Amino acid sequence: MSVEIIMQYLTYVFMAIGVLAFLVAAIVQIIKELPWLQRIPTSLVALTVSLILCLLAVIIVCQYLEIAIVWYYIFASFIAAFVVYLVATGGWERVTEIWHRTKYSKK
Repeated sequence: MSVEIIMQYLTYVFMAIGVLAFLVAAIVQIIKELPWLQRIPTSLVALTVSLILCLLAVIIVCQYLEIAIVWYYIFASFIAAFVVYLVATGGWERVTEIWHRTKYSKK
């Protein structure tokens, strides 16, 4: 596999994470004021929406590309859901804050 193909796939992955994070943030903003969801923390709602959207995205892509859905695709969608959740809830700011608190950052 060439570097160009790897970079193309990485671009697709980052694009999918960005689109899914936007959708998670938009859906959570819309549904978080529903009466039965007001008692649930917003971050839990965002994680649940992220899990559902990532699973649906994998199923839709597999159906579109006519690929058989295998168990590890489902497992990978759950792992990707946590990344999407972090991006959607501003998790990168927390990660950079932790990075800056370590001794590895240049001052």
